[in-house]
Amino acid sequence: MVKAPHELALMRVSGRLLASVFEMLDRITLSGLSTLAVNDLVERYITDDLAARPASKGQYDFPFVLNCSINQVVCHGVPDAAEIIRDGDIVNLDITLEKGGFIADSSKTYIVGEVPPATRRLVKVAQDVMWKGIAAVRPGARLGDVGAAIERHAKKNGYSVVREFCGHGVGREMHEEPEVLNFGRPGTGVVLREGMVFTVEPMVNQGTRRTVTRDDGWTVETADGKLSAQFEHTVAVTATGVEVLTLRAGERVTR
Repeated sequence: MVKAPHELALMRVSGRLLASVFEMLDRITLSGLSTLAVNDLVERYITDDLAARPASKGQYDFPFVLNCSINQVVCHGVPDAAEIIRDGDIVNLDITLEKGGFIADSSKTYIVGEVPPATRRLVKVAQDVMWKGIAAVRPGARLGDVGAAIERHAKKNGYSVVREFCGHGVGREMHEEPEVLNFGRPGTGVVLREGMVFTVEPMVNQGTRRTVTRDDGWTVETADGKLSAQFEHTVAVTATGVEVLTLRAGERVTR
């Protein structure tokens, strides 16, 4: 669970490379692209431009490099040549990257074209909820503090937090201990120590927190068909607080 300084240095490299993938995506127009086209674009960028490995490809027999989750899809959306991203959609792109033996994991929900104010608000709050969780990370804090901060801010804004999926330790493997729940009670759970590295990745729903899984065995949707949004960063516990390893250019850590 705790990374040595030389391991953390390698994780910073993976995190910075993964951040550059999202910076590349920020520069393109998603509207009109199929989710498979986005997958292929990201795969080429990771392998050809960054000389890195897309860590999701082949993990648990998943054949793609990213999850592409549109509108009511909570997570694990499967890239498909027939699924076209359109103006008015929100789409979460969840991407992993391995370099030097260590994995970084991050996601972002993109607003495509013009969307109603209620949709834009959901995406903004989902991002804020992630930052509330990250702000609770420091040596001596507990994972229950992180989950409580996430759920409290979501509920305050009238949204629910998915409970079936959560953050996780990350390093040489994509999923390591500990589980980082998006709910909890302050003062409970694993005590955070300098050198721990894990993801903070709350999934925030407009309606019920309940979910259903499609017949493909991967794609998870909201049970009521309402929208869901998610943001994710890989973070490290430092001596004085937290370091966001996948922080993107122009992105500001908020408290």
